[in-house]
Amino acid sequence: MTPELRERARGVRLLVLDVDGVLTDGRLYYGDENVEVKAFHIQDGLGLRMLMATGVQVAIITGRASRAVELRAENLGIAHVYQQVGDKLAAFESLLSRLGLNSAAAAAMGDDLPDLPVLHRCRFAACVPEAAALVRRHAHYVTHRRGGAGAVREVCELLLAAQGTLEARVREYLK
Repeated sequence: MTPELRERARGVRLLVLDVDGVLTDGRLYYGDENVEVKAFHIQDGLGLRMLMATGVQVAIITGRASRAVELRAENLGIAHVYQQVGDKLAAFESLLSRLGLNSAAAAAMGDDLPDLPVLHRCRFAACVPEAAALVRRHAHYVTHRRGGAGAVREVCELLLAAQGTLEARVREYLK
């Protein structure tokens, strides 16, 4: 991790995530009964739990609405979930205000143009390798792992490492 990246990640108190293409692989699955199905990666979930255990808050801001997202957020203890959002930047600014934070304390992870305003505004912007070229160009960090395949875990571990809390989280599993 470069010193600049470490400095950007050090003060993060909020991680904002898109869903499709970040927490999932970006593909949409529809069942016969008009049910939308999403697959989430278990390692992403543990990474988010480890991050939240250090006091970093996590939020989801997505342009689509899905019961699966509600269930996953509930399962992980993510309290801030904004679905069917047309203006992600307005939702982000509202969230910052509600939490008493400024954008210098925020990280965001996205994959497509609707995520760009939030990525551009926050201190630490991450994206997946299959993100749109314009998004990759504006990201401070492009993950090695793909969306829905551990990319969120990678960012969580990067944030934990930059904040000096990763080793303590890992030691909990070595007892």
